[in-house]
Amino acid sequence: MKTVIKLLFLCFLLCFCIYGFAFAQEGPATSIVGKWKTIDDNTGEPKSMVKIYEKEGKYFGQIVDLFREADEDQNPICDKCKDDDSRKDQPIRGMVIINDLVQDGDKFNDGTILDPDDGKIYDCKLWVKDGKLMVRGYIAFFFRTQTWLSVE
Repeated sequence: MKTVIKLLFLCFLLCFCIYGFAFAQEGPATSIVGKWKTIDDNTGEPKSMVKIYEKEGKYFGQIVDLFREADEDQNPICDKCKDDDSRKDQPIRGMVIINDLVQDGDKFNDGTILDPDDGKIYDCKLWVKDGKLMVRGYIAFFFRTQTWLSVE
């Protein structure tokens, strides 16, 4: 009888190991395509709205709206972009700031992101976590991750 119980227990453990881990894995990646509200790191207030779209197997992000105070310039330009960047002195509203992301499982990486506030371009990785878009810009092993909120 003890042997039968041990055998049943081992079968249960084996089934749990095989099927339990399969159920514990995340489901299919949630799409990053759509509109996302960016949040200012310092104030926690909405800063802009970015539309992420797919084109020819790559993903891009374009600023479609800015949330500006009444006393701020309502149509700022990227005056801090580098001189050799075609976005230099162009309006930030309508600017493509995320370029060439490629989907790799549930992450989107190998692209770049521009911070129009300082004109710097960073390597970029995006993923969805709990319905929010995690946006990581990095140089080597230095990085900053922002959380963007879905608009749709």
